[in-house]
Amino acid sequence: MKQSLEDYLKNIYSIQISSGKVTTSILAEKLNISSAAVSDMISKLSKSGFIKNIPYKGFELTKKGETIALNLVRKHRIWEVFLVEQLKYNWENVHNEAENLEHASSDELISRLEKFLDYPKYDPHGHPIPDKEGKIPTDKIIPASDLNIGDSGIIKQVSDESSEVLMYLTKVGLKLNDEIKVIEKINFDNSIQIHFRSGNIFLSDKLANNIYVIKK
Repeated sequence: MKQSLEDYLKNIYSIQISSGKVTTSILAEKLNISSAAVSDMISKLSKSGFIKNIPYKGFELTKKGETIALNLVRKHRIWEVFLVEQLKYNWENVHNEAENLEHASSDELISRLEKFLDYPKYDPHGHPIPDKEGKIPTDKIIPASDLNIGDSGIIKQVSDESSEVLMYLTKVGLKLNDEIKVIEKINFDNSIQIHFRSGNIFLSDKLANNIYVIKK
């Protein structure tokens, strides 16, 4: 029950950050479970003071719920850094491992792990790591799909929702802190052609929406 509750709170937080609106149907799709099961848990979370309903906007985390969610995000991302830096995992393979480890880790263990890793600020996919107080830095990043022809950007974050995306980026040689420049946009399917140090490649609209850059 504790792990299930934590997963719900973390996923609600994730949806809030990405789209701002959390509904039963959106959460059910993200968790790949029935809307009825989600509705039942949402009722329990609401009664326990973890979420609150907002008229016409679905629901959102209370301060109590957000504290738990951010602490779980902190644990997850610190574990990802450890797995990549110390155990040499590929970045597409750490998400599921960290999902399991985050629930079994005490705050003390995570603090010691954070110190051992020399206090990392970002995980291997470029996501910021919350500190002990739940404070998390915000960067002015945009999806690569928002760049126009001639625009350049520095890749600062990549979605870790899909291992296929990460595997493809590894295959073509794109990584964090690479500079990309849009040289063509295809209106038909919103794909873009970019230039980077290894040459030119096309990115589908879906792929470009999973790559976040700081516009130069």
